[in-house]
Amino acid sequence: MAKGIEIRQAHFPGRAPIDAYGNGGFRFADMSHRGSVLCLPSGIYGWDKADASDLSVDDLARVLAEAEQIEVLLVGTGAEIRPLSAELRAALRERQVRSDPMSTGAAVRTFNVLLAESRAVAAALIAV
Repeated sequence: MAKGIEIRQAHFPGRAPIDAYGNGGFRFADMSHRGSVLCLPSGIYGWDKADASDLSVDDLARVLAEAEQIEVLLVGTGAEIRPLSAELRAALRERQVRSDPMSTGAAVRTFNVLLAESRAVAAALIAV
């Protein structure tokens, strides 16, 4: 007997460039995702974050867990650039991850270039 619809956490198990962004989501790997995403060495994950103004260490726990494989974290903060908190910068620096907050559009473009260069890049992208 069928169990019905099973809701799973959004996850693409691989690295892929972001093909498009806007209208509240992202397109990558012939798929689309509505909402924000984390692009990590282990894959692309749906991220329950709509505003970068209150980003915390807990919001980036998955990033911190994969820090050994990440050299730079691009943080797409939405339409406007927002600085990261001192606590968050310190947590990333402690794990030797450089962080660079920028608008989401700039973060997507930079992520794609660094990914194409096979760099150890990750991105936390707030949907616009």
